[in-house]
Amino acid sequence: MIRIRFADQDTERRAIGFLAGRFSFKSWQNGDTLVPESALAAMAVQGIAFAVQGPATYEQSVPPLRDSAPVTIQ
Repeated sequence: MIRIRFADQDTERRAIGFLAGRFSFKSWQNGDTLVPESALAAMAVQGIAFAVQGPATYEQSVPPLRDSAPVTIQ
């Protein structure tokens, strides 16, 4: 998985619309989006501009196993 960033919100909205249903992805409020390598070529063919930030960290690519909130036991 690769971390990418889009130049503006309109481009990001267009890209998310393109990715939905075609590739698995995850996006964050800070503007980073995590996509598989195969999505990069597909977005380039569609004319969607993006900047590669680098490979995903372990924490970004693996979902947390448990919630950090404590559970109340009665």
